[in-house]
Amino acid sequence: MNRPVPAPTELSRPFWDAARRGDLVIPHCPSCGLRFFAPERACPGCLAEDWRYAPSGGRGAVYSVTVVHRAPGPGFDTPFALAVIDLDDGGTLLSHVDAGDPDEVVVGMRVRVDFRPLTDEITLPYFVPDAGD
Repeated sequence: MNRPVPAPTELSRPFWDAARRGDLVIPHCPSCGLRFFAPERACPGCLAEDWRYAPSGGRGAVYSVTVVHRAPGPGFDTPFALAVIDLDDGGTLLSHVDAGDPDEVVVGMRVRVDFRPLTDEITLPYFVPDAGD
């Protein structure tokens, strides 16, 4: 059985469009400067509704990680590392980290975004170890 495919919403469509192009974008609030994820109608910091997507360099560090051994649903290969990534340019993302062996993903590990097509329309951002090039 195939992995579930995310369904873009009005708020998330720019994120998915950027991912398909190989770009990472994160909601940014110009009123308070907060970068956040997931997209909401209003900024979770100041409740301003005029936030917009801003580019991210896609590099950061693993803030926390767990190795998932029981699939959350059909189509997921286990085990896999699921981590909260602190992005260098602000904001956090929950994402898979592919380091080969999921047990090698540790707190503080430097990572960078990598994009993998799931369908013709949806490309998923993953993170991989950052060699620091």
